[in-house]
Amino acid sequence: MMYYPWSDVPVPAESGVPEMRPVRLATADGLTLTSWHAPASAGQPTIVFFHGNAGHIGHRGFKARGILDAGFGLVLVGYRGFGGNPGRPNEAGLYADGRAALAFLAAQGIANGRIVLYGESLGSGVATQLAFEAARGGNPVGAVVLEAPFSSMAAAAQHHYPYLPAYWLVKDRYASIDKIANIGAPLLVVHGERDGVVPIRMGREIFAAAREPKEALWVAKADHNDLFEHGIGPAVVAFIGRHLKP
Repeated sequence: MMYYPWSDVPVPAESGVPEMRPVRLATADGLTLTSWHAPASAGQPTIVFFHGNAGHIGHRGFKARGILDAGFGLVLVGYRGFGGNPGRPNEAGLYADGRAALAFLAAQGIANGRIVLYGESLGSGVATQLAFEAARGGNPVGAVVLEAPFSSMAAAAQHHYPYLPAYWLVKDRYASIDKIANIGAPLLVVHGERDGVVPIRMGREIFAAAREPKEALWVAKADHNDLFEHGIGPAVVAFIGRHLKP
């Protein structure tokens, strides 16, 4: 249930984000991965977007659109094994992919305090880990947005396979619940109350464990994959705008 990558190579223009450009990111373990990037308008922050466990960055153009229209910079992180990238996905590898994206922005002179980490489902585990690392290093990011986050991948697996010892069998654990109190950044948690993939109680657990400042958006009629159809985009943009003013 962990990873369902699509192997076709996406094109920005075909995904509704023609202003984005492919960039090549080098990971610490020797891979070169393609992500997409669009620079921020003057004074605006940059969002680093970590997608969920299926598809690839080309399927997130509709989520990127509002971010770009707000003038924010954006990196859609292409994971190893997804969208034609080499390698096989795993927890340590996806963390390395995320670090490569942050290194790319640092090389452009973009400070961590002007970066928002956005994690969608599986990507919430990556975003939480990188925020935790940044805070632990004394250089926290500007904000974190978690869309339909799990408390841990192990707990999510146990939810789906209640009659098996799934919690103990999952190798890639993404234990966000153990890190979220120490991300050192404003947090927005968004979750659908009808989520059939990651139950909303996990989003509530993450929110409860996090420190202030934090905000939550519980969407009454939304499932796992239709939060943007229920209009969360403007709320995400507004949250970022409040915490990272030009």
